[in-house]
Amino acid sequence: MTKSEIVLHGMGLSGHTHRVALMLNALGLPYRFVDAPGDVRASAAFRALNPLGQIPVLQDGDLTLADSNAILVYLARRYAPEGPWLPEEPVAAAAVQRWLSIAAGEVMHGPAIARMISLFGFPDDPARAALISERVLTFMDGHLAGRTFLAADHVTLADLACYSYVAHAPDGGVALEPYPAVRAWLARVESQPWFQPMPDFVPKAA
Repeated sequence: MTKSEIVLHGMGLSGHTHRVALMLNALGLPYRFVDAPGDVRASAAFRALNPLGQIPVLQDGDLTLADSNAILVYLARRYAPEGPWLPEEPVAAAAVQRWLSIAAGEVMHGPAIARMISLFGFPDDPARAALISERVLTFMDGHLAGRTFLAADHVTLADLACYSYVAHAPDGGVALEPYPAVRAWLARVESQPWFQPMPDFVPKAA
């Protein structure tokens, strides 16, 4: 339990925000959520928190920290230094870091971008996003065959970083049916006692 208030600035439909919310839930850390849609992120007040205007942003007492994966690392080291989230052993730590990189790379440019194009009209190439999605999901499916989680035999930051956009890949027209090992992994993450789903997208009325 933290003595200072933790504030999470983000959006409910953001996978980047969701991965941080999952980590806060897993650690049992109470926090206050502040909605930060586009107009808020363009404001001077928000740009003082993150000059790049991106979510999520975490405030923990006097600390202000942006970038979802950096926030995951901070929370693991600050509140669960002996926990399973980010191992100290070099090979195990490297395994987690590889998936953090994949989350920021292929998962972002594949399933996440496909979802942003489909739901929010994000200006990008849907064919490219679909191709990257197929590549990374095929890789993940092969990697997860015979494995319980991405980087270890238990949940780590790797799983939290990759879960949200892979689980919601169908929002962007990316089917998960061809990837049984990926679907089984998603179900294992969802079975964790701290799991909370990301809200479903509800289009605004015309």
